[in-house]
Amino acid sequence: MSTPTALVTGASRGLGAALTEALDRRGWRLVVDGRDPDRLAATVAALPRPDLVTAIPGDVADPAHRAALAAAVPDRLDLLVNNASDLGPTPLPRLADLPPEALARVLAVNTVAPLALLQAVLPALERAGGRVLDISSDAAVEAHPGWGGYGASKAALDQLTAVLAVELPDLRVYAVDPGDMATDMHRAADPDATGLPDPRTVVPALLRLVDGDLPSGRYRAADLAVEVSR
Repeated sequence: MSTPTALVTGASRGLGAALTEALDRRGWRLVVDGRDPDRLAATVAALPRPDLVTAIPGDVADPAHRAALAAAVPDRLDLLVNNASDLGPTPLPRLADLPPEALARVLAVNTVAPLALLQAVLPALERAGGRVLDISSDAAVEAHPGWGGYGASKAALDQLTAVLAVELPDLRVYAVDPGDMATDMHRAADPDATGLPDPRTVVPALLRLVDGDLPSGRYRAADLAVEVSR
């Protein structure tokens, strides 16, 4: 049986780093990225099997970077995780005050890039009958003050994911709301937030989608975790 391969964006910190570590421990081959080259290198160096990882620093909104990621993927790709995200300006402004160029940037990273990356690696995903995990947010479905641009980008990602699931029935295509976590992004949005769960606590829920046979769709990690614990 061939070694499975995953492409994980935003793998240098937070949920991306936690999922990358879990897959690395399983012996998966990994192609990962992050915007900070030094932080990405340090994250990969700390993994149990860094020899299994191809790290390519860069910005997923950059077409040349996406092309480099796609070129590093082998003939078969078992898992694409679109985790890289952009929060937008902080402190979070009212949507009425959000500069249009800032919204364009958030959409480019959170919505356009995941679709473009899937398009670039689709033949490899189809050869493997692979899976796609698009990391969403409760802000995609709930109206939180200050989260309008980010939430709109994730709502659009949810819709893209849903349509892709219908159009690509031979793949499993998931949107996943991981819930609030103790991440750099959440601290930037709410510096006073305390007591949030470590991103590593969300990984078992994501692995249920990687390992199981749940139909394509949108899932909350909290609901998946309940099922796992039963």
